[in-house]
Amino acid sequence: MGYILHYMKRLHAFSGAAIYGNLFGMVISSFLDSFSILLLVPLLSLTGVVSLDMGGSYFSWISEYMKDIPPTLALVAILGAFIIITTGQNLIQRHVMIRNVELQQKFGRKLRIETYGALLQASWPFFLKKRSSDLINLLTIELARVLSAINQFLQLVTSLIFTLIQIGIAFWLSPSLTLFVLGCGIILGLFSRTFIKNAKQLGNQTSQLSQSYLAGITDQLNGIKDIKSNTLEHSRLHWLIGLTEGMMREQMSYIRLRMNSQLVYKMSSAVLIACFLFFSFKLFHSQGIQMITITAIFARLWPRFTGIQSTLEQLASMIPACKAFIHLQKECSQAAEQLGHEYKTASPLRVEHGIDCHHISYRYNQDETAFTLQNINLHIPANRMTAIAGPSGAGKSTLIDLIMGLIQPESGFISIDGKPVGKDNLLSYRQSISYVAQDPFLFNASIRENLLMVKPDANDEQMWEALEFAASSEFVLKLPQGLDTVIGDRGIRLSGGERQRLVLARAVIRKPAILVLDEATSALDTENEKRIQEAIDRLKGTMTIIVVAHRLSTIRNADQVIVIDQGKLVEIGDYVQLAADRSSLFGNMISNQTEITA
Repeated sequence: MGYILHYMKRLHAFSGAAIYGNLFGMVISSFLDSFSILLLVPLLSLTGVVSLDMGGSYFSWISEYMKDIPPTLALVAILGAFIIITTGQNLIQRHVMIRNVELQQKFGRKLRIETYGALLQASWPFFLKKRSSDLINLLTIELARVLSAINQFLQLVTSLIFTLIQIGIAFWLSPSLTLFVLGCGIILGLFSRTFIKNAKQLGNQTSQLSQSYLAGITDQLNGIKDIKSNTLEHSRLHWLIGLTEGMMREQMSYIRLRMNSQLVYKMSSAVLIACFLFFSFKLFHSQGIQMITITAIFARLWPRFTGIQSTLEQLASMIPACKAFIHLQKECSQAAEQLGHEYKTASPLRVEHGIDCHHISYRYNQDETAFTLQNINLHIPANRMTAIAGPSGAGKSTLIDLIMGLIQPESGFISIDGKPVGKDNLLSYRQSISYVAQDPFLFNASIRENLLMVKPDANDEQMWEALEFAASSEFVLKLPQGLDTVIGDRGIRLSGGERQRLVLARAVIRKPAILVLDEATSALDTENEKRIQEAIDRLKGTMTIIVVAHRLSTIRNADQVIVIDQGKLVEIGDYVQLAADRSSLFGNMISNQTEITA
């Protein structure tokens, strides 16, 4: 329950005095509801069912007050009071419920924004260790369960306030009968611990199954082309059948648990009411009017008791979601990047002389002995094209991540124009970089919106200039709505070459100081590769270009080639020099690729 209380404390801190206003409204509502029950006594007296002379001081006081009032006038007054009290109680209850929902919605919005903001601020290594589907599951299904737990807890508080006030009135009327009923209720409450424990276990299963479901569905929709092309439809459907069967069994187990607990409480209630009536006459010698009033109170309370039990079970089932969400927030906090200042105050850096790597080493896991990169020293000149080559797994992409500041070296440092890149200038440094990945990513929006995400103040002229530069204007002009054409999920409505060129246009529209291309042409055909290569060549001299090369023929025009092998810098020089040396690693790579394409 501590995980739920964590969020209730945060809700308290968020809402301030508003939550106390709601609690006060709950108390007033419960008092009015209780008072409306007490009006039962004079109503019964007026109808002749009972005598007000039978009972304690409360009933005697009413008897003395009503004996001088004509019956018709008394009846009208009592009925009028009943209508006014009931109306007031329902209006207050309505206001409290609306305010509760408003508080929950505002707090839920705060949690969503806060958690997603924390995710955005988390470092790149954090995401390397996480499945995107698990994060989506936490931000959607598990967060919904957290908000439901908050709602259930507020309902529990409401029920407890109502119950305590009703019990107080019952205790005032007959302490002995009230203690008898409460004693029975406590005994039943002890038996409920088993139901609550089982509900928590089922809540763990719910979290695990929802995580598996979302992970599987996400992976398969992302890989639907592979599924179709390899005729995996039957096996994937069989996977879903098995998983949904487990989900169905889990939900049925939870329903059975709730129904069993409710059955126990309702049967116990029937036995308790029978014992209550029997012992009222035989042991406590209750007066008729007194017993009827207390019976009316407890007849309304027992559904509350069973409701409290049901709420506790639901809260127990949601504890795993609260725990997982708290754990995510802690992980994000621990992985948060120290960027030094806000986005609004940061301005992009310009590269006048170049970027330098000073003895940088990096490994993804501190427990590993082998370094992914070790003791890298190199200089990347400004406004020149530098290519990074090497076998698969050599550490090229890791070097790029280090140069872009996405990860920090375990030892050594990176400097720009002689100034080390640190938390004071990391954000400005990042804002000076544009990145084009091997697998181009575009948002499910229009071309215009995709370009505006990078440069929000771009006008149409700047957009077309960037598209023209990236050899994209021709195909964009042919689209039905031009710049306003929606390109689908990840740009699926465009060809691979068109997506790649559009991503390049998005990268250059803000005129970055540094352009990084991570094997941006490796998956393209010869014609599209040539178009992008020509676009890149036109950028030479205007910005610092860093290219990770898969096809070595595409870096013929590079001013400098850096060769990485097994995490170490093994060769550096110009393309012609390295290619001519057949004994070098780069020369062998050129030779092998030439033989393959021949």
